[in-house]
Parts: sequence; structure tokens; C-alpha cells
Amino acid sequence: GMVDTAKKNFGGGNTAWEEKTLSKYESSEIRLLEILEGLCESSDFECNQMLEAQEEHLEAWWLQLKSEYPDLFEWFCVKTLKVCCSPGTYGPDCLACQGGSQRPCSGNGHCSGDGSRQGDGSCRCHRGYQGPLCTDCMDGYFSSLRNETHSICTVRTGLSDSYPPCCLSLGCWRGVGHAWIRGRNTHTQPGYSSRVWIAAFSPACDESCKTCSGLTNRDCGECEVGWVLDEGACDVDECAAEPPPCSAAQFCKNANGSYTCEECDSSCVGCTGEGPGNCKECIPGYARERGQCADVDECSLAEKACAKKDENCYNTPGSYVCVCPDGFEETEDACVPPAEAEATEGENPTQLPSREDL
Repeated sequence: GMVDTAKKNFGGGNTAWEEKTLSKYESSEIRLLEILEGLCESSDFECNQMLEAQEEHLEAWWLQLKSEYPDLFEWFCVKTLKVCCSPGTYGPDCLACQGGSQRPCSGNGHCSGDGSRQGDGSCRCHRGYQGPLCTDCMDGYFSSLRNETHSICTVRTGLSDSYPPCCLSLGCWRGVGHAWIRGRNTHTQPGYSSRVWIAAFSPACDESCKTCSGLTNRDCGECEVGWVLDEGACDVDECAAEPPPCSAAQFCKNANGSYTCEECDSSCVGCTGEGPGNCKECIPGYARERGQCADVDECSLAEKACAKKDENCYNTPGSYVCVCPDGFEETEDACVPPAEAEATEGENPTQLPSREDL
């Protein structure tokens, strides 16, 4: 919204007079209102619900705190609502990912929970890499560069029929117009001139590519099975399909060329992702608190949950129970001490006499 309104003004035709009289449009409440009105589609329930709950925070930042905290995401999501973490950190306390927050997983993998209050900070390595910090090479790959800060694994490609017979008999790897023959870099064969053959290895294509001319999914010559060319890149997101591929009690998790359906948190009625912070609605006995579904403590509400006199209330997940104190007996409308309970029983003409009385 801030980007979309960056070059706008009050629209009255005399911008200089308006800004002199009404203050600058750039920091005006009018601009804030235009931004807020354009944030959510009318059909986006979750977005509109969050906007309504947090509108006062956004107004406070816009009118009072923007100059002191220019990064809205850091102030709003990380420090105020505490539902996100800064990039390179994870979990409830926003700890640094494996390998450090600047280059998590050595730049060769994805940190579990990166940027969220979830996950365990472990590394899920990109293809070709393995190890706790994604610095080791998988079988079929070798280390072409490794120092204190970087590790690059590259893949050996297949042989070409155009290589001389010595390559096929002695063994060599395909390069860019050259080859490396086991332990030697020169050879002479009948019909071939003597020349130097230089080792050259090609980095692996992106996992979405069947063939490629570069390292990203925008450099694919042909997409792998399960991927399609979309806006110049090989990609697929089955989770965006209509109707959704998962049930109402699950959320869709996109995977490479596929997807999985994961169960929503037990506090959710429908969800868009993992955990109580991604519920569409909360189950009875739960309500939104600090951006996620949390148990309602009925026993602490102003309106008493337990109706009987002297009855104790105990909160339970999603509900509560009412119990008379120890030594008290339960009657129709109260918890009474044993002496009062006996008196009440004596006054009841329909009460049968005790065995001792008989």
C-alpha cells in the first residue's frame, strides 16, 4: 500500500497549496486511510479480521513511530505482535539459524522456521548438499570451492560421443569443449592432434529443470516432470488449485513437484498453515489472542462461569469444570458445609430416612 500511494497527492489540483494547508500527503491520515482501504480483498476473511484487530497499532506507527522505527515489518510483526522473526532467525525467541543469521545453512539450504516463531532451526539442504550446515557434498557431486565462508558442490555430467576414444577407454568427465583424463591432461591418439584437455565441471541445474542454461528455475530449457513453465520459470503450486486439494481440516504444503496435506492445529476450525497462528477460525472455548487461537479462561471472566454458590471453577483446554470445595456437599443450587446439608435433608419431606434412623 505504501508503494502504491508513494507518488500520489491530495488530488485537488493544487498540490503546493494543499500540502501547505493540509500538511504533506506523504505523512497524512488521508494517505493512511487509502492504504488501509486497499490492503484486503473483500472476500479475504483472514486479512480483514487481522486488519480490524491491529488497526490501532498501524495508526500509532504511522502517526507517531514511523520516523523512529522505519521498518514496519520489524516493528509490527517481530517486536510488537511477536508473530514473526527477522530473516535468518527462528522459534519463540528468534534464535539464529544454523550457520548464523547472515547466511543460514551456509547459503546451501533452508533453515526450518526461518522468519517465523516456529521450527527448530535445522537445515534442509539444497540438492547436492548434505550435513548439519549443508557444507558437505552428496554422492555424484564434488567440492569445487570450499573456504571458511563458502562451500560449492558441483555435479559431474555424462560423456559425449564426440570425445576421442582415449576418453572412452581411460575415463573422463564432460567439460566445456575439453575433458580431464584420469591423472593426465594431455594425450595423443591416431587421428587426433595433441592438445591440452582442461577439467571443467558444470553446476547442477535447478531441481525444476530437465535441461538448463543456468542455475535458477528461470534458466530451464525444459521443465522436469511435475513442473510447468509459468511466467518464464519452471514452477508448480498444487496448493493454489481450485478446489483445494486438501480437506477443510488440513492445510496444503507445497513440495518439489508435488504437495502434502498436513493436519491443522487442534485449536483451529480450518487453517492456512501450521500452528495456532494460522487458524481461519478458533474452535469453541478458544479465541484469538496476540494473533493466534488460545484457550479462553472462562473462570477468570467477569461473568461467573459456575452458577452455584461457593462452587469452585477450574479451567480446562477449551472448557471448564465446576466442583464443590473439599468437605462441601452439592445441592441443587449451592455447595454447602456438611452440617447445613444435613439440615437441608431433614427439611425435605420426600427424603428417605437413613439406615441408622430405621
